[in-house]
Amino acid sequence: MMVGKLDYRWHLRKVMADRGMFSTTDLLPALKERGIVLSTSQVYRLVVERPERLSLKILMALLDILDCAMDDLIEPIAGAGAATKPKKAAAGGTAVSDGVGDLRPKRARITGVDR
Repeated sequence: MMVGKLDYRWHLRKVMADRGMFSTTDLLPALKERGIVLSTSQVYRLVVERPERLSLKILMALLDILDCAMDDLIEPIAGAGAATKPKKAAAGGTAVSDGVGDLRPKRARITGVDR
């Protein structure tokens, strides 16, 4: 399990270039066809900067316009300070997450039964 912050890389500019779109304003008419009206400065920021908030309608329009998948545009990465939790060995040698070994019930032992 990841601990810390998750981060991402935004690849809109690269995906656009791969499709022969080299100007940020190339997106304006295609977005408008899909009912999304943004100013040239909004589109510029969307292409050049990494968006912190993004409408799902805009994201879906970009995927449609560029004929790509979400993971072509957004690459998840571990953020600064992210680390993985080490696994602890429980009694019996199996690896479990932190604290789970203390919460597991003890195995029942049947004693004093005549067969």
